[in-house]
Amino acid sequence: MSGKHYKGPEVSCCIKYFIFGFNVIFWLLGITFLGVGLWAWSEKGVLSNISSITDLGGFDPVWLFLVVGGVMFILGFAGCIGALRENTFLLKFFSVFLGIIFFLELTAGVLAFVFKDWIKDQLQFFINNNIRAYRDDIDLQNLIDFTQEYWQCCGAFGADDWNLNIYFNCTDANASRERCGVPFSCCTKDPAELDQQETIHTKGCVPQFEKWLQDNLTIVAGVFIGIALLQIFGICLAQNLTGLVISSILETSGIVQHEDTETANEETIIC
Repeated sequence: MSGKHYKGPEVSCCIKYFIFGFNVIFWLLGITFLGVGLWAWSEKGVLSNISSITDLGGFDPVWLFLVVGGVMFILGFAGCIGALRENTFLLKFFSVFLGIIFFLELTAGVLAFVFKDWIKDQLQFFINNNIRAYRDDIDLQNLIDFTQEYWQCCGAFGADDWNLNIYFNCTDANASRERCGVPFSCCTKDPAELDQQETIHTKGCVPQFEKWLQDNLTIVAGVFIGIALLQIFGICLAQNLTGLVISSILETSGIVQHEDTETANEETIIC
């Protein structure tokens, strides 16, 4: 050697610590969601009796926290450790997993637009199925009440849907004091006439949800586009960092030969 040397490219600390910091937040949010879900199950006694998970006939909202929290935890962990340790396997896993989620979201959006009537039927089936299980789970009950109060609706397509529930149906065999009634969340009162008898929301939650989407289409579209851009940005950063790490490894191993070895003042990437 005649005093000439080549210093291989360094991994950009800007990209590295940006991915790390972003995924630390993501990872902590995942832990929070998982913690809330497990706490809710603990309060309902599910953790002490695992078989009771399948007892609920409707949708258990806790699953939403657990699934979302689990996905965020896995992605955050892979992104954090992959960036910090410059682990190409975890970085590739992060970008591929994020890509799969993006593809599933895109597919779901296209299918929802193409098969709108089928989606509406499935939404009606989902709501009616949970109406039947209204009293079976306190979290499900609170979710239904919140939905009906927020959208000022009752049932899937009207108050008659509550005949599906054993406590509210109008059959002669029903001895419940709530017979032929509806939950309080279906009721509305004119605040200007406090003595007026309570009335019932006549619109169903499915058409009210459709109306809400139409009224807030710009906001909803903006949120989804923003999430999609963040996912694409995360995939690109992870792929960029993976390429830099691999290049650095190959340089260190002496596998890649560089044509320019004439200068001793090589350019390095500085954060």
